[in-house]
Amino acid sequence: MQGFEEQDFSAQKLDYSVWRGIAEHALKFKRELAFMVSCMLTLASVDAVTPYLTGWIIDHIIVPGELSMLGGYGALLIGLFALQSLVIWKFIELAGKIEAGIRYEIGKSGFMKLQELSFSFYDRTPGGWIIARLTSDIRKVGEIVTWGIVDISWGMSLMVIMAALMFIVDWRLALIVITVVPVLTAISYVFQRIILHRFRLVRKINSKITGAFNEGIRGAKTTKTLVRERENSAEFAKTSREMNESSLRAARASAVYLPIILMLGSIGTSLAFIGGGPRTGVGDMSYGVLVFFVLCTVRFFDPVIEVSRVVAQLQYAQASAERILSMISEQPDIKDTGAVERSISGKVEFDHVSFSYKQGEEVLRDFSLSVTPGETVALVGETGAGKSTIVNLLCRFYEPNTGIIRIDGTDYREYTLGCLHGQLGYVLQAPHLFSGSIAENIAYGKLDASREEIIEAAKLVHAHDFIMNLEQGYDTPVGEGGALLSTGEKQLVSFARALIARPALFVLDEATSSVDTETEMLIQHAIQTVLKGRTSFIIAHRLSTIRSADRILVLEHGRVIEEGSHRQLMALRGKYWDLYTRQYSDEQQLRLLKQA
Repeated sequence: MQGFEEQDFSAQKLDYSVWRGIAEHALKFKRELAFMVSCMLTLASVDAVTPYLTGWIIDHIIVPGELSMLGGYGALLIGLFALQSLVIWKFIELAGKIEAGIRYEIGKSGFMKLQELSFSFYDRTPGGWIIARLTSDIRKVGEIVTWGIVDISWGMSLMVIMAALMFIVDWRLALIVITVVPVLTAISYVFQRIILHRFRLVRKINSKITGAFNEGIRGAKTTKTLVRERENSAEFAKTSREMNESSLRAARASAVYLPIILMLGSIGTSLAFIGGGPRTGVGDMSYGVLVFFVLCTVRFFDPVIEVSRVVAQLQYAQASAERILSMISEQPDIKDTGAVERSISGKVEFDHVSFSYKQGEEVLRDFSLSVTPGETVALVGETGAGKSTIVNLLCRFYEPNTGIIRIDGTDYREYTLGCLHGQLGYVLQAPHLFSGSIAENIAYGKLDASREEIIEAAKLVHAHDFIMNLEQGYDTPVGEGGALLSTGEKQLVSFARALIARPALFVLDEATSSVDTETEMLIQHAIQTVLKGRTSFIIAHRLSTIRSADRILVLEHGRVIEEGSHRQLMALRGKYWDLYTRQYSDEQQLRLLKQA
């Protein structure tokens, strides 16, 4: 997470457009939402009518002594409470369903967006930041949207119905009681800005903590081998202290806010006694009406407190909502604007291509290359020479800043991304396998592959023998990231995964540098078989693996400084000769050391 700065939302005011964006996902459950809101209206009506009935019973039954009527009204109250219990059961059931649905819909949109985004997004965005968006932020938004609707629909309905009843019963006393509301509104506005700012900061630091967890888990072995446990703990403790201090500041603001609301509610009840008490003494107001107003003020400010709490929670959750929507609204740098879908023969042209990952840091400069169908081109050079950049551009993971790349004579931006990537095989130096079986990972390159096709691909790369020696064969789980297989076994599986789709273009990015010599020989034999008739680009760390390439390009600072076959370049006794002989000498010394 070091060096990553996400968009700063902390200076913005409460943005209702953010919640409109979230509402688009929530409205997919509009029937359930409508039913839940109707439940809350019913519940609010029961809660509002109960004080009125209590006051009426005092004036018309208890004070006159008409106790024979108590049984009937008691039954009525019991019926209302039974209705209340039924409504509560139903809205809790609906709220749970809606919350789970909203979290699912937002999570699905976020995950689908991640599939569309370009490599550049992942270059600049830490994995921990993404995980925080798709987990804790979505959970927070799902909770506040669902239960916020519950509390606001109940609270606002109850306040409106109670206010209407108070004005109907005695408008003068109602005016006295609601004088507290403007004060409450002003205080809420002030605290809204304070709480929003502080909770946004909490969410920002939480992203850093999630990223630290992610890096700590993934890099546990490296940490231990470099004896970095103490330093990592100190760095994490510093971030945790920042999180703790920010959370405490946010909690203090909330802790001050709610007691003020409670105090205002008590003031409203006192106003009811002050304004109505003397009038009962002179007969201008009945005891039942006074009791009704007292009960109303107590209950009137309960929903005010709930609505205020929801507003505070909305302010907290908006920090999460802003980050979720910022990810979902992220636009890919590489957009699928092409319309061409056809089989590729494999002719590739780089026409005066220049490219830089960051402004001012040019990796390729005026690079031109023409590759005939079926030709194997090897890319050689020091780290940072531009080898991976060339194949990343070829695969359209990035696009040139200037110049054109053509495939079969057509600007490759005119091909659909699905067409281009569907005819591309890519094997990385450090292959990633997905949790599941070996067969499922091989079939990941062709989802409709039959068992026979899976086995055939494995045999081509000589993976079949080691797979059959496993207890469950092709159904053997590979573990997270392929952790249950050796590096060489993972590489063979990834090779089979790339081959099963029978791609027209093949890219090997140092695909044999992480395997042992015996496995490398198996892969080399497979390479010569499967690359026949396919255009291929090979980035080689071990130069001995590319001697049979049709053409070798030696790169330096984004330019081709030597070009030719292995024999031609060795005869030049230039950069390639120097790299090859130096590496060959190192390998010979390593063999002697092992033998000793």
